[in-house]
Amino acid sequence: MTTNSSFDVAIVGGGVIGLAVALHLLEGGRSVVVLERAEVGSGASHGNCGTITPSHALPLAQPGMIGKALQQMFQKDAPFYVRPSLDPALLGFMLQFARRCSQPRMRLAAKPRADLLNLSRQLLEQLIQRRGLDCEFSASGLLTVFRDEQAFAEARHLEHDLPAIGVPIEAWTPAQVLAREPALKAGVVAGHWYPSDAHLRPDRLVAALATRVRESGGVIREQSPVQSFVAPRAGVLAPVCADGPVNASQTVLCGGAWSPLIAKSLQLRLPIQPGKGYSITYSRPKLCPSLPLVLRERSVCVTSWASGFRLGSTMEFSGYDNTLNRLRLDALVRAARDYLIEPEGAERIEEWTGWRPMMPDDLPLIGPSSRRPGLWFATGHGMLGVSMAVATGHLLSELMLQRSPMIDMSAFAPRRLGL
Repeated sequence: MTTNSSFDVAIVGGGVIGLAVALHLLEGGRSVVVLERAEVGSGASHGNCGTITPSHALPLAQPGMIGKALQQMFQKDAPFYVRPSLDPALLGFMLQFARRCSQPRMRLAAKPRADLLNLSRQLLEQLIQRRGLDCEFSASGLLTVFRDEQAFAEARHLEHDLPAIGVPIEAWTPAQVLAREPALKAGVVAGHWYPSDAHLRPDRLVAALATRVRESGGVIREQSPVQSFVAPRAGVLAPVCADGPVNASQTVLCGGAWSPLIAKSLQLRLPIQPGKGYSITYSRPKLCPSLPLVLRERSVCVTSWASGFRLGSTMEFSGYDNTLNRLRLDALVRAARDYLIEPEGAERIEEWTGWRPMMPDDLPLIGPSSRRPGLWFATGHGMLGVSMAVATGHLLSELMLQRSPMIDMSAFAPRRLGL
């Protein structure tokens, strides 16, 4: 691509969100360039567990969460860990997060999250079939497993809260759980079954989306970090890479956890913190779970595909620290050993860590900037980027093409934060 090429839209970020936005805009007749700082899908889109989870509609900011975080602050392998820090951005984030840890605010965020997740689950399967995306998708459902009676009692509210916002859930007895998933050890006390959930291999989804973007006429520029922005004409912003400005009429910021750093050059303060997650990918064990699982007490996700087996999750707020913390990786394995007959495959293929773009209200930014003409946002999806990607691409393209979106977008509007 030459630097004087002209595009309707420049998309900053080549993860699952950016590629989904690109594909939908291309299908709407727009010309698109994707600017990726490294390789497509090299961030959180690569190493997550690939679960598609309407079941996760309730936000992370829930009653009791701050107390739990304080209790675990000095437990470095805790599922939810905040590294002690005087960083003003992190302190501000945690203060905003704490203000939302109430029952009314949790419910206020849950409904739009459920609407977005349910729509994305529907549109994802349609897109996979329509565009032939090879990503090991399975409409499998998801099973949350409990080994502690008190933990199950504390989670029983989900049997009311989730159906009230359109997410089905079933309570299963130990016999039902073990009959459906023989890879689990005895000692299970209950399960929650989510029939509308699904799973796929996330790195293969990203690769398939990138292929379809290119086949549809989109341009993907890897190793092209955006360094700044200029307004060469009519006040419309244009991203600037190492080889100069990119000539585009509109720009979409899809930078994931990097979004607040990119936005600084626009004098915009995005309240996004990098939430660090970990995963380990193995070859398939002989007795491999047939369902995606959440090991509830340890907050660990287990996903199996024909091509492998993955343990993942945890939430760590430690800034942009990209070191692989052996203690936290080992915690994934210890958790799996408590629940699974064969917790590991014969070959450990990959150890991974990456950052999710966490918002204090757990609602992504989707829509136009109220302060910068020509700038749009599709970022801040937290732990649910893969789950929310296709709906985000569809809805943002509807807004940009001046069509009526399929759901109410007010909860996701950047103007709610003065952006």
